[in-house]
Amino acid sequence: MTTIKQLFCTCIISFFTITAAAETSVIVSASNGNASIDKNTISKIFLGKSKSFPDGSQALPIDQNDGTAARDAFNSNVLGKSASQLKSYWSRLIFTGKGTPPKQSGNDSDVKALISNNPNMIGYIDSSAVDASVKVVHKF
Repeated sequence: MTTIKQLFCTCIISFFTITAAAETSVIVSASNGNASIDKNTISKIFLGKSKSFPDGSQALPIDQNDGTAARDAFNSNVLGKSASQLKSYWSRLIFTGKGTPPKQSGNDSDVKALISNNPNMIGYIDSSAVDASVKVVHKF
């Protein structure tokens, strides 16, 4: 019985270590003029409070689909909201006509492909998926 408990504890610790080690990167096209963007500005863009990058160019946020690990991490670490809080937030804005949520575009590879071809878009992917087609402006 003790061996089973030790094995279970080892598995749980390993799971949390792997989960904690995963990083998420906020990305823009490699041709975007912004070298880095702070967390507050990113939050404003994704919450519809700002429509432009720090350099003044238009910013179009792209979300991953509901339930992806990157989206959950982004919502929690950058926006400071859970999925249910964000649904409530956007429901109020949509109902009052004051905003629309970011477009959803699949997973890491879908978001990267979309953003790499449009310098006005901003999104997030797992850091392991970053390549030369995109530029990391914030990492968490």
